[in-house]
Amino acid sequence: MRSERRGLVIVVAVLLLSAVLGGIYGPNVKATTASADDYQTAVREFTRVLDVVQNNYAEPVDVDKAVYQGAIPGMLRMLDPHSNFFDAKQFALLREDQRGRYYGVGMIVAPRENHTVVMAPYVGAPAYNAGLRPGDVILKVDDKSTEGLGTPEVADMLKGPKGTVVKIVVSREGYAENLTFTVTRDEIPRHSVDIAFLLKPGIGYIRLSGFNETTDHEIQEALRQLNAPTLDGLILDMRGNPGGLLNEAVAVGDMFLDKNQLIVSHHGRTSPERRYYAVRGNQGVTVPLVILVNNNSASATEIVSGAVQDHDRGLIVGETTFGKGLVQTVTPLSENTGLALTTARYYTPSGRLIQRDYKSVSLYEYHYERKVPEHPTEVKLTDSGRQVTGGGGITPDIAVPAPKLTKFEQLLYRDDVFFPAETGVGGFTRFFLGSKPTITKDFEVDDAVMRSFREYLSKHNVRYTEPDMADDHEWIKRKIKQEVFMSTFGQQEGFKVLLEADPQVQKAVDAIPQARALYQNARKIVAQRTGGSFDQP
Repeated sequence: MRSERRGLVIVVAVLLLSAVLGGIYGPNVKATTASADDYQTAVREFTRVLDVVQNNYAEPVDVDKAVYQGAIPGMLRMLDPHSNFFDAKQFALLREDQRGRYYGVGMIVAPRENHTVVMAPYVGAPAYNAGLRPGDVILKVDDKSTEGLGTPEVADMLKGPKGTVVKIVVSREGYAENLTFTVTRDEIPRHSVDIAFLLKPGIGYIRLSGFNETTDHEIQEALRQLNAPTLDGLILDMRGNPGGLLNEAVAVGDMFLDKNQLIVSHHGRTSPERRYYAVRGNQGVTVPLVILVNNNSASATEIVSGAVQDHDRGLIVGETTFGKGLVQTVTPLSENTGLALTTARYYTPSGRLIQRDYKSVSLYEYHYERKVPEHPTEVKLTDSGRQVTGGGGITPDIAVPAPKLTKFEQLLYRDDVFFPAETGVGGFTRFFLGSKPTITKDFEVDDAVMRSFREYLSKHNVRYTEPDMADDHEWIKRKIKQEVFMSTFGQQEGFKVLLEADPQVQKAVDAIPQARALYQNARKIVAQRTGGSFDQP
C-alpha cells in the first residue's frame, strides 16, 4: 500500500505542477474553478483505474513501475519529446551531471557479454593511478562477485564516500592470474572541457562535451592555458555535446561576444520574455573563432553556436545540429524524484527558434532520424546581413559531413576488432597489449604490428581481402594507435590521434582566415550603423 500511495502522490504532483509553475517562474496565474475541477476529476479517474488494475490484473502489479515507467512518462510524451520524469536513481545521476562531480574511483564502465568492463579510467583519477585500464573485466568488488549483476549495480558498488577503500578484482587478457587493485575513493570531477591544446602553432583547440556547473570556469582556464589573446585562431569543438545548464551556455557565450550583445532569449505561456546579454564580454579577446558541431549537438550548444553565428563572431563548421530549442525547468518532487518540464522556448539573437518540428513525426523519428527540414520555417539576418534559418537546428556556415565507414571498417567494429567509439578498446588492442609490449609516446604502427593484426584477424575468422587491407591501411593504423594510446596514456592522448586525420577539424583550421574576415566585417558594419568607432581585431 505504501508503494501505491507513493506512486499516486507523484502522479498528483505532476498533474498539478503546471499550475504551480505559473506562480513560481512567471506571473501569478489563478486557477479557475473549471480547471481545478478538471484536475480533481483526472486524479479521481486515475485512482479508479489504478485500483482496478491493482485488484484485478492477472499478475501482481509493481505500482512504482506502472506509475514511474508507464503513467507519468506516457503523460509527458503527450506534451513534447523533452519533458521527462526521473525516478530517485535517475534524478541523483542528473544532479551529478549538473554539479560536475561525484565520489568514487573515476572510470567509465559498460556491459559486454554479460560482464561489466572498464571502458576508460579518467586520467588522474584513483582508478587510473591504481593501474586499471580499458578492457579489464570486473569480477569482484570488495569480495562480492559481479556475476549476474547489471552494470548500474556494479557502478553503484564502485561509488562511495571520499577516503574509503574499495578492492577491485579484474581479469585482463594476456595475464594468467586475476589482478587485484586497492583503490581509495575520491571526489571525481566530471569535466566538461575534455581537452585543450595547440593543434598546431597558433591554432588552439578546446573540446567542450557538456554544460554543467563548472563549465564557465573550465573554459576560462582553457583559454588561459592556451594564452588565447596571442592565438591566430581557436577551434571550439562541440560535436556530440547534448547541452546542459542554460546559465552556463550564457556564460560561455559571454566569453566570446562583445559586452551588451544579446546571447539568447526565452519565453513561454506562463513565463515572460527574458533576455540574456553579455555582461563582461570578451574583454578584448578577439581571436578568430570556428565552432564544430554535428547532429548530436543540442540545446546549450545551439545557444552558443546561434549567438556566435548571429553576431558573425565566428564560423560554424560541420553538420546541422539536433534542433532542441525547448527550456526545461527541473523541479524536485517527493520521494527524491524529479521532473524536467518544458516551460519556455529559446530564441537566438536574430529571433530564430531552433526547435525542430516534433508534432508531425513519431518519437523515434524525432530522436533518431532527425531529418533536416527541406524548407526553413524562418529566415533571419546576422549582424552583417547574412541570411540564417530557424526551425531546424543550427545550419553550419560550412557544411562538412562526417566521413562514412567502409564495409570493411564496419566489419571490424561489428566483430569487436576495434571499438566503435573513442572510449573503449576492441579485441585486437586487448590482445596486443596483453602481449606486454613497451609503449612510449613514439609508438607507431609498423610492419610488425600489422603482421600481428593480420594474424589476429585470421585467428578470429575475420574475413578480409588484400584490397580491403590496402584501401583501409591508414585508417587501421590510426585506429590501432588511438586505442593503444587511449589505453596506455589516457583518453586525451588517444583523442589527439583521431584529430590528426579528422576532415571536419582540418576544414575548421582552413576556415580560420574566413572567420577573421567575417568578424572584422561585422564589427565594421555595426560600427557604421551605430555611428561608433571600429577597432580592427
